[in-house]
Amino acid sequence: MSLFWEHFFNHAFLQYAILAGLLASVACGVVGSFVVVRRMTYLAGAIAHCVLGGMGAARYLQRVQGVTWMTPFLGATFAAVVAALIISVVTFKGRQREDTVLSAVWAIGMATGISFITATPGYSEDLMSYLFGNILMVGASDLLHIAMLDAVVVALMFLFYDKFLVISFLPELARLRGVRVDVYHTALLVLTSLTVVILTQVVGLVMVIALLTLPAATAFQFAGRLWSAMIIAAGLCVLFTIGGIALSYGPELPVGATVIQLAGGVYLLVLFGKKVWRRLHQRAITNRSSNAAEQKI
Repeated sequence: MSLFWEHFFNHAFLQYAILAGLLASVACGVVGSFVVVRRMTYLAGAIAHCVLGGMGAARYLQRVQGVTWMTPFLGATFAAVVAALIISVVTFKGRQREDTVLSAVWAIGMATGISFITATPGYSEDLMSYLFGNILMVGASDLLHIAMLDAVVVALMFLFYDKFLVISFLPELARLRGVRVDVYHTALLVLTSLTVVILTQVVGLVMVIALLTLPAATAFQFAGRLWSAMIIAAGLCVLFTIGGIALSYGPELPVGATVIQLAGGVYLLVLFGKKVWRRLHQRAITNRSSNAAEQKI
């Protein structure tokens, strides 16, 4: 880790990587808390796999058709938003089971991505960076894209936090009060899709679900309110990303995998520590009760 801090102030790519982690942590903490509390992990997984289709199509257009402005990041964003809208429309308007729709979207997105990967010359050389993340290769334009998506996520959450809160915990009450549950549910899906795209830059498609859920799941071990869980989750995501980059830099380990290992280790440690603390606390209460009873006798 010391080698990382020695090089940090002299290498722009490390500074870009840390800034990307900080920006991504904002959306991760906010949207990840909703994903955990609403148990939307499978939904986020379906959107993440559709991102592969968007990236593959974008790179195909770049290399084969000469559409230079269509970057994999833009393709991923477009595919993620379209997937979110399809899931919402088919679920609410078509009245289909959500798990069936998610499975179909998941498979179609993966199949589309594989088809474009196969049809694009030389694309397989870059595939690993998209699947497992390559935050050390983030550039200034990527930071701008992440900041813009971040701004959209934060703005929508700031404007409609109360609506998102009520549809998450009391959807039937929201309907009785005239809240368009389907509209806000769709908006939440779009926010999730944008966050998946942001986090893909950090840990890649394979592990994006872990980074989306682990900080929030850890935060809920300490927070009793949704807004406080968002703040804690964002802070934890910052620690995990910076810690993962620093720990992996010297030994030249994969950054995305190190970030997830750190996040998973902290989550398990918190669960174990909380369980031990509860037992010790319960034992202390029992001892005090026993001592009080003995004194009365």
